[in-house]
Amino acid sequence: MSTESSGAGDVHRSMALMWQEPAGADAGRDARLSLDRIVDTAIGVADADGLEAVSMRRVAAELGVGTMSLYRYVPGKDELLDLMLDRVNLGEVRAPFPTDWRAALERYARETWELYRRHPWLPFVDQSRPLLGPNALAGLEALLTGLSGTDVEHRQQILAITTLEGFVASLARTVNGAMIAEQRTGVSTEEFWQAQEPVLVSAMASGRFPVLAGLDMEAFGAGPEESFEFGLRVVLDGLVGVFGNPESPR
Repeated sequence: MSTESSGAGDVHRSMALMWQEPAGADAGRDARLSLDRIVDTAIGVADADGLEAVSMRRVAAELGVGTMSLYRYVPGKDELLDLMLDRVNLGEVRAPFPTDWRAALERYARETWELYRRHPWLPFVDQSRPLLGPNALAGLEALLTGLSGTDVEHRQQILAITTLEGFVASLARTVNGAMIAEQRTGVSTEEFWQAQEPVLVSAMASGRFPVLAGLDMEAFGAGPEESFEFGLRVVLDGLVGVFGNPESPR
């Protein structure tokens, strides 16, 4: 499983590649290549085989070109990852957010959840030091526009967004991690828990864990979507204390 980090390469080069206009074709560049094609191909490899499968050699092979051809467009894998992160960012979603704070944050959470599920590798990238490319800023601009009608101070608006994103990312890591573990080991999640069952049944019968033993059979049965809906409701209900009830004046 990937432990890659954003901003691990040459920050200046990554920012320039994200923000500058694409360079025109010249004699030193392969007519079959473009930065967009390289980034899109790398994302496809990561989606199919995990971020650890992404290398300059693998991307070049997928494009049918020599590895060195890619270095005319991007310095290396670290900078390529920065471009991948901005490409899949929700900045690509251009529809305006609702001006109701709860509806805006709920839509953001749902789109982020779908994004993490669509790109299983994405929540495992350490983005504690993110590079803010055009898509990242466009997405944040759109969301903050939806929150601009509130009288909540800007710092608390950002805290609300990061708290919500933290919940979604954490759940996505757990859910995606289980899926990736199944693919890596060939052992299903059901088989994994069945292997533990004899010892756990004995433990519950020992009397050492009376509260756990008294739980009904469905206590741990929530699936990914139920877990998401429950957590989303709890976080949004908690934010009523910050933003107020959208159905009544503060």
